[in-house]
Amino acid sequence: MENVKIVIWGFGAMGSGMARMLLTKKGVDIIGVCDLHPERVNKSIFEVLGIEKGDRKDVVIKGDINEVLTEKCCDVCLCATDSFTKKAFPRLKLALEKKVNVISTAEEMSYPKAQNPELAAELNKIAKENGVTILGTGINPGMIMDLLVVCLTGCMTEVKHVEAKRVNSLSPFGPAVMEEQGVGISVDKFNEGVKNGSLAGHVGFAESINMIGDAIGWKVEKYETQMSPIVTDVDRKSPYGFAKAGNVAGVNMTGQGYVNGEVLINMIHPQQIEPEMAGVYTGDYITIKGTPEVNMQIKPEVQGGLGTIAVCVNMIPHVINAAPGLKTMIDLPVPRAIMGDMREMIL
Repeated sequence: MENVKIVIWGFGAMGSGMARMLLTKKGVDIIGVCDLHPERVNKSIFEVLGIEKGDRKDVVIKGDINEVLTEKCCDVCLCATDSFTKKAFPRLKLALEKKVNVISTAEEMSYPKAQNPELAAELNKIAKENGVTILGTGINPGMIMDLLVVCLTGCMTEVKHVEAKRVNSLSPFGPAVMEEQGVGISVDKFNEGVKNGSLAGHVGFAESINMIGDAIGWKVEKYETQMSPIVTDVDRKSPYGFAKAGNVAGVNMTGQGYVNGEVLINMIHPQQIEPEMAGVYTGDYITIKGTPEVNMQIKPEVQGGLGTIAVCVNMIPHVINAAPGLKTMIDLPVPRAIMGDMREMIL
């Protein structure tokens, strides 16, 4: 059986991290990479990653996706370019029409019908017409504050209330996330960005809330979200972000899902660069009221950057095996690490 063939679209923090992981796995080859950054275009992925090529075939990063992605050229395209379904849609459509399966890191794509039902239906239609599958996933949304919650309800006879809290570090993420969170700007600019909608904060509460609701049979009538700045009293620097004392180091996001007029799903998500510099320690916490009550904590947090990279790569076999169409994490087998030959997981 031939190796599983992968194309990576976007070679920033997430895309390059996926490449690093794939290069450690058996039964899989990276056959093409597309990225627009001028410092990466026309360079070998091994040079950019600082990894010895060895006896592997070289892969040169191209700036034009049409030089990389051709019809049925690979098994899966890992698309690590956007956070929003509307912005990602043209790229996803192109890949699907090349008859290639797609895994997207766009947060809204984890459950696109929550905010973009028309685009979700269109992607489902395009995927089915071309005999391929598309999945949006990551650490959050996609895993920690939604799929894991759903899994934990599986040992309950009744669910009355869900609270998911993730205290995490933004430090591993790239420039796009820094901009979305307002890292490095003043409090006045942050507040202005919240008012005019230019700051996204955490993208994914609508998706997580609706995924949980649909999975367990709660009809979510509406959801609400709130954003407030996390202001640092010391200079903080991460690989892709910097916040001087007095400016914004991250954002505290909260959200609520209403069922039958009551808040039955609570989301709490403070995230910032270098939180330990302010005495904040990361962790993931899930509390589900009902019978029996479930309380889970993971300390420190499941690392966001590596977690997103791993979930996307580990879902490759499940996406290849799936029936054509748009899928979510509650449609496919649970993710698991790939420690053997990836080809052995393909049906």
